[in-house]
Amino acid sequence: MRKQILSTVLALCLAFPFLLLLAGCAAETSLILRVYNWEDYISEPTENDSEYVDLISKFEEEYEEKTGQKITVEYSTFGTNENMYNELQINPGSYDLVCPSDYMIMKMISEGMVEEFSQDFLTNSNYAKYASPYIKDLFEEKGWTNYATVYMWGTMGYVYDPELSETIEEDLSSWSGIWKKEYAEVATIKDSVRDSYFLGVAVAYREELMQLKERFEQGSIDAKAYNDEITRIMNLTDEETLEKTKDALIQLKENLYGFEVDSGKQDMIAGRISINFAWSGDAVYTMDDAEPYIDENGKEIPGIYLNYIVPEECSNIWFDGWVMPKGANTELAEAFIDFLSAPENAVENMNFIGYTSAIAGDRVFEEMIDWYDESADPENRGTDEDGNALVAYDLNYFFNGTSDGEYENGDFIIYVSEESAKRQISAQYPTEDVLTRSAIMQHFDDETNASVNEMWEEVKGLPIPLWAYIAIAAIIVLILVAALSFAYKGKRRNAKVKKGYTVLKRGAQ
Repeated sequence: MRKQILSTVLALCLAFPFLLLLAGCAAETSLILRVYNWEDYISEPTENDSEYVDLISKFEEEYEEKTGQKITVEYSTFGTNENMYNELQINPGSYDLVCPSDYMIMKMISEGMVEEFSQDFLTNSNYAKYASPYIKDLFEEKGWTNYATVYMWGTMGYVYDPELSETIEEDLSSWSGIWKKEYAEVATIKDSVRDSYFLGVAVAYREELMQLKERFEQGSIDAKAYNDEITRIMNLTDEETLEKTKDALIQLKENLYGFEVDSGKQDMIAGRISINFAWSGDAVYTMDDAEPYIDENGKEIPGIYLNYIVPEECSNIWFDGWVMPKGANTELAEAFIDFLSAPENAVENMNFIGYTSAIAGDRVFEEMIDWYDESADPENRGTDEDGNALVAYDLNYFFNGTSDGEYENGDFIIYVSEESAKRQISAQYPTEDVLTRSAIMQHFDDETNASVNEMWEEVKGLPIPLWAYIAIAAIIVLILVAALSFAYKGKRRNAKVKKGYTVLKRGAQ
């Protein structure tokens, strides 16, 4: 017995240094935060520009400085909301933080797929302090506050070349503008059923939407009732709406240069097209890159000044936001959102992505002044260097209540020329008038999704509809009857084969 005890003690003594080594390794082990985001949707250095801030590395460094613990962000990307959703269904618990779009956020909340944010995060985080009151009020009204935060947001409209025609601005003040024959083969729309369905519904219900607008302007309905009714119309999916929308989009297809998801930006910049149905963030990118500029050698590079417009009927207010899937490490996920919600980091993201952050605060507002304000004198704003009066672009609805003391509520105004008010700033920050007539697209259930997707397939490819299959089957039966008749009676009938659908003259899809 004594020998056994002695042997055990000796073994422990020999193993002790190794146990210390393993303990040291454990202390060095990094925490892991698994993030799933859209492609190219966070600031990072690129091959062409190393000056962009690597926000993921910066977060890892700051987290260790703050907590004394190492952390590694395992960062993955997806291409569509549906791909992201399917991945979570196949591999539940595989991510701590994901960034779906509005309708998918609603779907995930309704299906119980997400964790709630802690009360401490909702009251004491950078997001709680600096997220725009407009964004927070919107989420509070919809009941999403406890489950999601907004990352980027915006509207949809048309990017266009104002030199295309003398009436281009008037024509594109309606969504139906690109249906006009004079704009044949110069416009693209999204190869995305959700977005292009919205466009089709807006045109199919133009008359009703304009009547609503008139009632609102006359004061017979208030802003909430106006927005509620627009939202109801723009989310209709009944059989009649599907038919009207399909007919409108098929008619438009005859007029289009094509469908696109990402190529529209470069097509506009290169001048291959002159009108693009665009998300506001892509509109900013397009307008920025299309402008003439002077390169590093002092050579003037020619370009084009493009505008952005939200048609008068309505728009889609969209947002991409952060949610924590069931089983997530919520403490780490909240720390990452808190980091991204610091105004200086929001600015880095906006510089890289081109989209508009939900974060306000002095640092973001000062960046917008630097980007857009045309005042000659910072102390006496309102006129440019030539003494011309500037337009006051009011951003108080977005920034009020987020200042660290540099600004009072009511001070958040940027002064721009009348032409500039139609360009990047209007895409970055829509006016309150535009927001009043902007609807959020709701998530569709599986049956509705199937119906909308079937409609979209007909728009894109014009497959043979059900009635045509029935007619073709009937013709085949007639042919068989005729053949049998010929075989048994010596008579023959020549059946005229029904004409099938042909591919449309363009399929730039």
